[in-house]
Amino acid sequence: MATQKQSKTARASVRAASGAANAAVTVLGEYTYLVPLNHGRNAYVRNLLTGRTPNLRTDSDAFVDEIRALAAAGHGARLRAEVEALNVAYPGDGWDVTLKRLDEAEAFSA
Repeated sequence: MATQKQSKTARASVRAASGAANAAVTVLGEYTYLVPLNHGRNAYVRNLLTGRTPNLRTDSDAFVDEIRALAAAGHGARLRAEVEALNVAYPGDGWDVTLKRLDEAEAFSA
C-alpha cells in the first residue's frame, strides 16, 4: 500500500490547531481529533491509530468510516463531544447536520 505524503498546508493546519493560540481546543495536552475546514464542509480527522490525518468531506462515507474506526477504538464519546463543541463554536457551519448524520450511521457506538 503506497503512503501518501501530507501537504505543507495540511501539516501547517494541524500544527496551528494544536498550537498555543488554540490552547482551548486541547484538554490536558490531548489533541483534538477534528480540525474543521471550509466552514464545516471538510475536516482533518486525526487518526491516532494509523498516524494519518486525512482531509475528508464531512458528508462523505469515508468521514463516517474514519469516525467509526476511532469510536471502535474507544474514542466515540470524545468524538461526539468534539462535534457538539464545533456545533456550538460554529453554529452556521452545519455541524448539527454532521452530528445527526453520524448518529444515524451509528458511528459513535463501539
